[in-house]
Amino acid sequence: MPESLQQFFAARPESVGQARDFTAKTLDGWGLRARAEDIRLCVSELATNAVVHGATPGHGFLVRLDSDDDVVRLEVHDSSRQQPAVSEPTAAELSGRGLVLVAALSDGWGVEDRAPVGKIVWSCFKTLGVAGPTA
Repeated sequence: MPESLQQFFAARPESVGQARDFTAKTLDGWGLRARAEDIRLCVSELATNAVVHGATPGHGFLVRLDSDDDVVRLEVHDSSRQQPAVSEPTAAELSGRGLVLVAALSDGWGVEDRAPVGKIVWSCFKTLGVAGPTA
């Protein structure tokens, strides 16, 4: 059965950890543990981008998770129309790897315009046939 949950966060550095916790609790509540670490890392990267690059002054960001029988879709909504770009930082650079990680860990990602303003950066994760961790 399809499920969906979302939560709004202020554009503050500590909101990244809160978004990660929201994601972990949501996935655990849905019994989706198999790709939880990949999804948590991706929400961390996308939420960081929203805080640093995407949230205009006075606006935060929204994290939405949708699950159906075989895919989890993660969305991070922000108030900027600025499109993110995958970069190839040098080994000496301390940032710029977030979308590279999202592309490597997810089964697909992209960007959509959001009406009336802003964008949605999404990633999806196949869960069908992926075994969860054993206790």
